[in-house]
Amino acid sequence: MKIIFISLDKINDLDEPGIYHDLLGKFKDSDHEVYVVSPYERRFNKRTNFKKIQNVFFLNVWTPNIQKCGLIEKFFSTIFIEFFFLKAIKKYAGNIKFDLILYATPPVTITNLIRYLKNDSNGFTYLLLKDIFPQNAVDLGMIKKKSIIYKYFRNKEKKLYSLSDKIGCTSEASVEYILKKNNEICKQKIEVNPNSADIKKINIGHSFKLKNISLPSDKILFIYGGNLGKPQGIKYLISNIENCKDLEKAFFVIVGSGTEYDYIKNIIKIKKLTNMILINHLPKYDFECLLNKSNVGLVCLDPNFTIPNFPSRMIPYMKYKLPILFAVDIVTDCGQIAVDNNFGLKCINGDKKTFKSNVKLLISDKSLITKMGNNSYDYLNKNYNIDISYNIIMKNF
Repeated sequence: MKIIFISLDKINDLDEPGIYHDLLGKFKDSDHEVYVVSPYERRFNKRTNFKKIQNVFFLNVWTPNIQKCGLIEKFFSTIFIEFFFLKAIKKYAGNIKFDLILYATPPVTITNLIRYLKNDSNGFTYLLLKDIFPQNAVDLGMIKKKSIIYKYFRNKEKKLYSLSDKIGCTSEASVEYILKKNNEICKQKIEVNPNSADIKKINIGHSFKLKNISLPSDKILFIYGGNLGKPQGIKYLISNIENCKDLEKAFFVIVGSGTEYDYIKNIIKIKKLTNMILINHLPKYDFECLLNKSNVGLVCLDPNFTIPNFPSRMIPYMKYKLPILFAVDIVTDCGQIAVDNNFGLKCINGDKKTFKSNVKLLISDKSLITKMGNNSYDYLNKNYNIDISYNIIMKNF
């Protein structure tokens, strides 16, 4: 089959770890012809590029900045992203008829692009629903529900659902939410297609050094990796970590970049927090090597969310046999799944008492960390293996 995948994640090759890299790698290894369309944002100062690597075609499209930028630029980039993608696809792959049109949210503003590909190729359209926008922006106070902006994006969201032959959600809670809020969607159109990983792709042997940074060898390392922005409820997380500063065995490692990075940096300096370290964004290989040195993974979400997020950063934690400490909202089911299957603990982000209690439990019993870590890996293998996600999509053919 000929497959086109459209994403806001910058994808240059499939060797790096990542949920999309692993899924596309599975398609490639199953002898499908794969075309990957992703952005070269303005901040990278690169032109549109079309290349073939290991029988996979990569179309990296110049676009305005859409991530790690101001709200105004992000707003207009989100609206016009499909224009740049469509122009590039017509130029470099205009004669290709695709059997499968695969795409992920964000964004929801690619309706004209999906409609064009569907009509031109008569292909099967499959949406990997990772974010529920614009409601997530409403929850974070970024836009108002009665505003014209909300109505515009909500209309785009509904059109994208309508154009999709199948919608794969990250969990049962997400399926239930979408069906409840979108009565026009039939139940048969929507299914669970979880974030997944190729568990064979581990980087234990990868060389990794942190210059001028030393991590304590006598403490339990709690690691957070990913975006440092409002959706993650970073201010609540830092407050939780500050409340744990008297727990001598606990040390927190925060890795990433985003709008809250400078806030974290300043708080560490002002409050002289010695129980944590902030590390700027690392290449995925280096980050996974750091995971191999850590003990517990952290998943954080803003407590004000009314939509069921299912963070993809869970996957690398589980791949490296880490139990997960969740500080999330009351709607998501990711923390409860971990608790029910004994590979994690949860609390509401901002509930400092419960967060600290969970940290105490973990640092007091290394055998518990080992047991929950093994459970984490086993659950990943049985439920979030890349073969599962691939087969869910392929059953439509």
